[in-house]
Amino acid sequence: MNALLAALVCVAASAFGPSSKRLPSAPVRAAAYGSPEMKVVNVGVIGAGRIGLVHLEAIAQCQDAKCLIISNPTVSKAEAAAKQYYVPEFSADADDVINHPDVDAVWICSPSSFHADQIMKAAAAGKSIFCEKPIATDLPETIVAINKCEEAGVKLMTALQRRFDPNFARVKEAITKGEVGEPIVVKLCSRDPSPPPFEYVKGGGGIFKDMAVHDLDMSRHLMGSEPIEILASGSCHIDKQITELEGAEAYDTANIIVRYANGKEAIIDVCRQAPYGYDQRAEVLGTKAMMQTDNMYPNTARLYAADFTGNADLPYDFFMSRYKEAYKQETLAFIDALVNDKPSPCSGEDGLIALIMSIAAGISAEEQRWVKFSEVAASVKCDEDGCMIVDLDEDALKEAQQKDEFVDKVKEVLPNKEEKSGWRKVFSR
Repeated sequence: MNALLAALVCVAASAFGPSSKRLPSAPVRAAAYGSPEMKVVNVGVIGAGRIGLVHLEAIAQCQDAKCLIISNPTVSKAEAAAKQYYVPEFSADADDVINHPDVDAVWICSPSSFHADQIMKAAAAGKSIFCEKPIATDLPETIVAINKCEEAGVKLMTALQRRFDPNFARVKEAITKGEVGEPIVVKLCSRDPSPPPFEYVKGGGGIFKDMAVHDLDMSRHLMGSEPIEILASGSCHIDKQITELEGAEAYDTANIIVRYANGKEAIIDVCRQAPYGYDQRAEVLGTKAMMQTDNMYPNTARLYAADFTGNADLPYDFFMSRYKEAYKQETLAFIDALVNDKPSPCSGEDGLIALIMSIAAGISAEEQRWVKFSEVAASVKCDEDGCMIVDLDEDALKEAQQKDEFVDKVKEVLPNKEEKSGWRKVFSR
């Protein structure tokens, strides 16, 4: 973000509907350099939960954006957030955010089941969209939502925040600059401090969709190549109650190998419990060097004693603390893309590919075999009425399995992809 951008004033927007309410104007932030022609992004936020407040705080700190309205079904939460961050309007209805006449971009921080519908409504209203992952709860809805944004000509960002974590971002920088040479192996581990409640796991899509999806995306991000196939296994060692669930929801531990078009592989292990805190590290072995990240700690203090030498405290044990800076940076990155008309820094298509990878991982774990991503792509059929998943007959499955470039298979199975929805650009890297 340009350091010379002028500081802006959060001013009250005009009321536009009976369900939105106004608050007093925010204090004026004096412009440091004065730039009246500078574009300002007017933002609306849907959702005043933990994630919504993190992004609202980041927007409030950004010199070239201002939030005009926030919504939440429990309107008292929206009102409290509006007062805390000097947002002029609040509402219980997400449609008030989407249809606000002065809003340029919508931040969707609502529960996952609402994402696709809100994305499509915002696209129809001509708003650019920042959406917490996932874009949708299934593959057809994800594709339809992306297509609607393409058709409307609006930007869509998938919030896969680890790409913006300073540690992971430094590893990517080292690869891009050639510091490590050509990547040979990418290793990632992701272990949560404690398993989530049973009700969270039930219906959450399983360990590959709700947890490993971040690592799958990061492996692709670091490798700089498109994935071809995947081998995954899953097991349960911590919370035996989840074994009554189906598919990947019954796993709390998983191991994954992803094979890429450049002939290299990424190795991933995930587990829902690491009693010492968040354990989320990356390692890249290259032809010139190796680079790895460490965990994040509340401080850098180290204890030296007769029976212990090491960090005085355990790593962060709450994802909001661990990734606070990443959430801020992804918000600022999208605002920069809007202000300066750059491509979305983590597109809807990036989210789609991560979803396809997680679906294929689940199939692999269940069927205990290598699964080509083209198999998942081939199961999607789209027409003018939308998209759906179909069962592949034996011949269609064999044809899909012969495809190394699953990206091409995706483009083959989406009718009118280039004319209607810009699929020609979807997987360019």
